[in-house]
Amino acid sequence: MREFVTGEYLAGIEKLFQEKKNPAKAISMKAYMRNQFEFFGLTSPERKALSKSFLYDYGLPPDKEIPMLVGQLWELPQREFQYFGMELLRKRIKYMDKNFIRFLEELIIRKSWWDTIDYMAANLVSVHFQRFPGHIKPVLSRWMDSENIWLQRSCLLFQLKFKQKTDLKLLYALIKRLKESDEFFIQKAIGWILREYSKTNPEEVAAYVSTNELKPLSRREALKYINKAR
Repeated sequence: MREFVTGEYLAGIEKLFQEKKNPAKAISMKAYMRNQFEFFGLTSPERKALSKSFLYDYGLPPDKEIPMLVGQLWELPQREFQYFGMELLRKRIKYMDKNFIRFLEELIIRKSWWDTIDYMAANLVSVHFQRFPGHIKPVLSRWMDSENIWLQRSCLLFQLKFKQKTDLKLLYALIKRLKESDEFFIQKAIGWILREYSKTNPEEVAAYVSTNELKPLSRREALKYINKAR
């Protein structure tokens, strides 16, 4: 196995993305993200195919090198680099130590937008909390108190895939604290997590929405699946 070199690894994935870039698509993708990020113009299937090919040739980096590597990917302008970094983390998150949540927190508050936040909450933060349940209360308490909407959104969405394992007491406590927020991304997240849980227990969500005052956006989102089923 060849020695891992961060610079060589980064140069390899950049070369591959550059070779397949689509400037026309990059313009529309940048506009969709409100011109906050640059893009190579790679669709999700295209990017994932290129990443798979790259990993076949280069392999996964050693776990001890991943934070530095992903941190550098976060510094690069094209959004595809951040997507690649998150997908690397997903492959190795179950092997990271208990202090890794601090690194995830750092990523959440850097270059923040719904695309990275939602992926990390549902696929990275969720796994960490399942492995280290003792972290849930202290970390969520810190994130909720931070007044950072992306940390707060992560608190709401980390249970997105939990289905019947959803901790409703915790979820309702989080919603209670945030339901008066005027932030679009908080209102949307409240509705989204309730809608997702309604696929598991529609009666519970219907009862909750009927007995709790929610912002109109949160309420509409929460009841989408239930209303469609009716």
